[in-house]
Parts: sequence; structure tokens; C-alpha cells
Amino acid sequence: MKTALKSWAAACALVIAGSAGAVGVPGQGTWETTLQPRDLDGDTVTDAFYDTELNITWLRTVNPTGQTSASAKVWAEGHGAGWRLPTMIDTGTPGCDFSWIGGTDCGFNVRTKEGATVFSEMAHLYYVTLGNKAYCPGGPASCASAPSGSGLTNTGDFLGLRPSSAFWTDVDVPGVGGTWSFFFHTGNQDLNCWNHCVSPAIVVRPGDVTAVPEPAAAALMLIGLGVLAAARRRREQA
Repeated sequence: MKTALKSWAAACALVIAGSAGAVGVPGQGTWETTLQPRDLDGDTVTDAFYDTELNITWLRTVNPTGQTSASAKVWAEGHGAGWRLPTMIDTGTPGCDFSWIGGTDCGFNVRTKEGATVFSEMAHLYYVTLGNKAYCPGGPASCASAPSGSGLTNTGDFLGLRPSSAFWTDVDVPGVGGTWSFFFHTGNQDLNCWNHCVSPAIVVRPGDVTAVPEPAAAALMLIGLGVLAAARRRREQA
């Protein structure tokens, strides 16, 4: 995990440098309080964020390399047990029920979370956690122009989250021949072709993930436990 994270971070540096305005914006969205940093490998560097609203953990570094839907799923699962692509709920008829106004599963200003039901993890990240606005405001029945301040203006502390591409979910629609994706440059959720289109990906897993101690720390812990066990045996034999 540690080596892969550092290589992705290096690859993302060029992407971040070219994403004007895509930075962490204090006071926009809930990210400063609802995304809790997690050090997965014990090196004191933030590798992931536990999302207290969705009860999932986001990997901090996004893979900027375009992948097909199938290869993105394999890549996500390769991080270990539980890691996956973000998910969403395909409501209504299978496939896109498009709306400019919002409140559906497809288009702009889509459903994010209602009560305990999470309709789209990435839409919630975009709209609620990071406080970004869609290119189409949630009111008009059509979209003539983008409102001021729309698009991916806030990326929080993520590395490589860019405003130019769709990001894969893990939800396919076989009858339609597409995979659900979220477009971070416009705030649009829609189907993306799954067999030849390539897009970047971000990885999540359910619940919180505790840090994995460094080998030296783990060794010291084992030594400490051994000392305690030996002392206990001596007391029992006395």
C-alpha cells in the first residue's frame, strides 16, 4: 500500500498542477469536519479519509490513469479486502432517468443521501462534502449557461481529483451497455460506455480503517506483549 500510494501521488502531481482552482476551500462543504484523516501504514502521512456521514473510507490519492470499467474494478479490489469503486443506486427504470432540475439518478443535482439511504457516494462527495455546484442549477427545466462558481472548485485534501473526467462507479447496466459514472467537472451523473471508454477511478471501502503499524512499531509491540506475558507467568509460579 505504501509504495503504491507514493507512486500515485507522484503521478498525480502533474494533474494537480494543471487543475486551476481545484484546491481545498475552507468553509465550503463539510469536508473539514466530516472527512477524518487516516494513516493506513503508520508513516504519519494521511493516506485516506474516513467519511463520517457515509460511513466509508476514501483513499486519498486518485488514480489519474484512464481505465476501462472492468480494469478499474480489478484495480480497486487489488487494494485488499473490502476496497471497491464507489457505488450508487439506479432508481426508476434501469439506466438514466435524466433531469436538469435534479432529484433523479441521472443528470445534474442528483439524489445524494436521504435518511440512511445513500443514493450516490460520489454525488454526495461532490455536492455535500466538498460543496461544489453543478453546471446546471437545480431549478430551470433546461440548462442554458453555467452559474458562477460551478464545477469542481473544491477538491478538499484529495490528491489527483481533477475536473476533467468521469469517475467509474461499480454499477453496470448490462441491457443498456454502460456503467454509471460521476463527472466531477460538471456535477453530472450519467452512464459511461464500459467496454472501450477509459476514465480515472477513486477507491473506497465500507466503515473506518485503522492504521497499520510500521514493522518496527509492530516488533516493539510484540516484545512488550512478551515481557508482560513472562511477568504474568512469574507471578503465577510464585
